[in-house]
Amino acid sequence: MSGLPERGVAGELGNTVEGYLLWQARVTEAEQRAREFVRPMEWLTTSQRAEIECHYVADSLRRARRDLERIAARSLSLRTEYEHRYQQLRRRCLGLALTVCAILTTVATLLSDL
Repeated sequence: MSGLPERGVAGELGNTVEGYLLWQARVTEAEQRAREFVRPMEWLTTSQRAEIECHYVADSLRRARRDLERIAARSLSLRTEYEHRYQQLRRRCLGLALTVCAILTTVATLLSDL
């Protein structure tokens, strides 16, 4: 699901499912990295290994959540900024179009009087 987010219930459901799947991939990645982290520590007992893995995964997911929240906030601020710039551009284009129409009307009126 790339591109612009869809509107409506189907779009919201799709975005929710996509978010869930992305988060589960992040969890799986964190668990794999935790196993790789403790693998060389052969002196650890099984319970110590599991506890370190658990802490590693929790820390990784906390960091991932903070990153995603920061990205979402930045994305929202960019959207607001771009919408504001788009509105300004629309006003300028409309003003230019009206000015051109007024000039053409004036020229046509002057030419018709000749």
